[in-house]
Amino acid sequence: MARGAAVVGSLALLPLTSACGGGDETAAQGKPSRTPTVSAQQAQVVAPAKVEVLAGLTGCTAKIRVEADELREGVCHTASGDYLITTFPEERFKETWLETAGVYQGTYLVGMRWVISAKPKLLEQFRPKVGGDIVRMSGMAPAPGAPGST
Repeated sequence: MARGAAVVGSLALLPLTSACGGGDETAAQGKPSRTPTVSAQQAQVVAPAKVEVLAGLTGCTAKIRVEADELREGVCHTASGDYLITTFPEERFKETWLETAGVYQGTYLVGMRWVISAKPKLLEQFRPKVGGDIVRMSGMAPAPGAPGST
């Protein structure tokens, strides 16, 4: 039960972390767009990485706030901005997390079994250090006048 609560709690906070995404999403509605990947050799990271490893490479010491079977999440507070680092024990958990994140607008740095949620400017700075793809989610809100919209 605690595991489910941790996952639900993490997903409930997703709108707050997604707000860091900025308003320049160019992806088709509900579809992520990906930029070219920096190689792990370039980034000097062998994925999948731990929250603490990714945090160190991005210049912070993460405070772990979610420790569950499906994910592990740390928060970083830096002078450049705040961000979340989420790691997953299996790729399928990351894919589920991204599907859920698709409901919200946001920009993420996505690697093998990890995601960093931050402002796009920070993600661009992190990419050469940790690798991954920048993914822009455009949201999936109902169109005005559609059933279920207000």
